[in-house]
Amino acid sequence: MTVSRRLFMAAAVTTAVAASGTPLPAAATGGPGGAEPPHRIPVGPGDTPATLVAKASRVRPTARQIAWQKLEQTAFLHFGVNTFTGLEWGTGDEDPDVFQPAELDTDQWARALRDGGFRLAILTVKHHDGFVLYPSRYTNHTVASSSWRGGAGDVLRSFADSLRRYGIKVGVYISPADENQYLDGVYANGSKRSARTIPTLVPGDDRAGKNPRTFTLDATDYGAHMLNQLYEVLTEYGPVDEVWFDGAQGRIPPDKVETYDWDSWYALIRALAPDATMAVRGPDVRWVGNEGGLARENEWSVVPVKDSGNGSIDYALPYDAPDQGSRAALAEARSVAQYLQWWPAECDVSIRPGWFCHDDQQPKSVDELTDIWFRSVGRNSVLLLNIPPDRRGLLPDADVARLREFRRRIRSELPEDLAGGTPLRHDHKRGIITADLGAVRAVDRIRLAEDIRHGQQLEHAVIEAYADGGWRAVTEVDTVGASRVLRLDAPVTARRWRLRVTRSRAGVRIAEFGLYRSEV
Repeated sequence: MTVSRRLFMAAAVTTAVAASGTPLPAAATGGPGGAEPPHRIPVGPGDTPATLVAKASRVRPTARQIAWQKLEQTAFLHFGVNTFTGLEWGTGDEDPDVFQPAELDTDQWARALRDGGFRLAILTVKHHDGFVLYPSRYTNHTVASSSWRGGAGDVLRSFADSLRRYGIKVGVYISPADENQYLDGVYANGSKRSARTIPTLVPGDDRAGKNPRTFTLDATDYGAHMLNQLYEVLTEYGPVDEVWFDGAQGRIPPDKVETYDWDSWYALIRALAPDATMAVRGPDVRWVGNEGGLARENEWSVVPVKDSGNGSIDYALPYDAPDQGSRAALAEARSVAQYLQWWPAECDVSIRPGWFCHDDQQPKSVDELTDIWFRSVGRNSVLLLNIPPDRRGLLPDADVARLREFRRRIRSELPEDLAGGTPLRHDHKRGIITADLGAVRAVDRIRLAEDIRHGQQLEHAVIEAYADGGWRAVTEVDTVGASRVLRLDAPVTARRWRLRVTRSRAGVRIAEFGLYRSEV
């Protein structure tokens, strides 16, 4: 995965129609009767700065977004023909027989991820080369064309079964770019969108006569190819909890382009996997803007967006802008923004320099991973850490050990909430929450969270400790959101602590005020 892969739009899914002629569920279309859902509110150039802030205060996450944010730490597994060719971006004309993971053990993957504290993992079911890790009916560029396991191998099946066995949620990445389908004359062939029946049965299709659920959706030739593969994955491999896309176009001639059928793709996903989060080119989750795993110091989940065609949306501000959601950012985007949307950030980064496993690379240190954790999970984002399997079909021993060390380190950074055994005292009128630890204790880590069911509202707060007969400022924050973790330069000793909100968009609901003494 490289930065150039990212075209940073997401879908604002539009109405699609099932084969029976009945509309798809409201979850697919955004809301009943075409009404805007509370996670997206229209705005325009006539809105004053005060009106924009008031509208931002009313934006709320969906249930699936709240569930996704609670995951905090998820895993990516880049695996495919690139693992064996040494490339990061394949060519599409690889000999499928190069794929030979003789020791494939997805239970080993799942154990390592569980022991590392991951609750969801995403497999590159298809990368840009177009090689598919299950036996798809719609291409020969798959595991079925390899002699591995006599052509009967199915990495996706093994992956999904192992993850569920170890209590980990299943995610899939299916690359929109497809070099193999370009070579086959399907991708970027200039075909027009037209109504397609999904699934499109092929000669000898084992689903014939079984009356599979069908949909009529608008798509190009390649868009229909993607719809058919999405249908296979979402109907034959059990529940899927996240579908991950980017917007890469592939390394094709500059006069060629494939306009992706986001509206139809997302409508199908909502119909077949209504609880699945759609990221990064999706309406649920956005890319943070870098591949270093680092969120902004102040990361807002409510951001201005604009339409970009085919049912998709894009950032109103540059994707890598240092500020996406403050009052100043809302005002700056006023001339181009069409909505304010709950679109939380995901921070992706690889444990190694490459996204695929290369023998000459080593994993990041525990210190590096810990810093990334504080600057992603600790900044109102979810960390997506890539851990690529090697040519054996195993997670490398060094990476497995590093994941265990990483989890131990985070536990030692936040070992025990010193305020956990005592009730917090809320003064809602003054915006103050007070914690009494019962005794003088040293604190050097502070964890905060808003109850995001009521939006992201806090714009500034001061954390204070009572010492020498008065309240003393210890640190301050300008955003909290679902998770904010602060590291103090040195321990501060006090019995009584308080969070004092000094500026907000609306009433702030604090869900967590945790005080810790690191054991590091």
